[in-house]
Amino acid sequence: MGLGTAGAFAVLAGSTVTNTGATVVTGDLGLSPGTAVTGFPPGTVNGAIHAADAVAAQAKVDLVAAYDDAASRTPAATVGTELGGTTVTPGVYTSAAGTFGITGTLTLDAQGDSGAVFVFQAASTLITASASTVVLTGGAQARNVFWQVGSSATLGTGSSLAGNVLALTSITVTTGVSVNGRVLARDGAVTLDTNTITKPAGALSISVPGTANLGSVVAGSPTVSAQLGDVTVDDARDSLDASWIATVNATDFTTGGATAPETIPKESITYSPGPATATTGDATFTPGTTGDLGSTRTAFSASDGTGNNSATWNPTITVTLPPQVIAGTYSAVITHSVS
Repeated sequence: MGLGTAGAFAVLAGSTVTNTGATVVTGDLGLSPGTAVTGFPPGTVNGAIHAADAVAAQAKVDLVAAYDDAASRTPAATVGTELGGTTVTPGVYTSAAGTFGITGTLTLDAQGDSGAVFVFQAASTLITASASTVVLTGGAQARNVFWQVGSSATLGTGSSLAGNVLALTSITVTTGVSVNGRVLARDGAVTLDTNTITKPAGALSISVPGTANLGSVVAGSPTVSAQLGDVTVDDARDSLDASWIATVNATDFTTGGATAPETIPKESITYSPGPATATTGDATFTPGTTGDLGSTRTAFSASDGTGNNSATWNPTITVTLPPQVIAGTYSAVITHSVS
């Protein structure tokens, strides 16, 4: 499930954000419609503070959507109130009593799937005991763990929580708590006290076909052309500026000993990205212009978006064959990068 622009925030509240002590927030801190952010300093924010501005207002809209999404999902299981001492696999869980507590250690096991999602639905409260811990294993990611809380959450002294707390009312983070995730309160306050709140780091990545065969042609043919296969950029950075540029370059095609007659220079390779075949997110996706790979060129780009997004395209590779080229099986490396 997605958080939209709320994903850029480590702390987000409705009425107030208050802090005591040397809290460190990594990620943005926001408040809307309230205006009072206090305790920074001595607390520090490694990100931006958005108090009752347009950015915070939009993040609250997206938080409401994410909260409603989490609350509406059909539970895979109804489990007991106490989660401590258990190991949980991916799925949607609701509490038999409407509350969740964690005493000791809760282990979340993604079973090798780094994209696995855990959703915990508490109709009333989430309360973690002092020194309790949530452990991620089997590839589980904090950004894919969601605690939907129907009223308020309280994180006990010195405890360690993984995941995103989406509370309808308020969130109290007591002394010495660390959160690998986010504390996001729809309507009420977020109260902090010498804490470490770290927004999970998403990644910007690109995937490409491992190999592609452009086919074969008879002697004297001017070109050979085929589609390369799907190229996909996945932006999971939860950024307020979800822009990226994918580039492409190539080596020469060679065969045998790579002598002059056994080489097709990279300037003879034409790259045509074509349109996007699939996209997600609200960014504007723009294919690069068709042209040769004599130098690095733009393959695709995204701009004017927020939150996570992705784009897939299937470029066409056309190779112009020099008159002197000899028969053989030619290979080259076409490299895509994204930043």
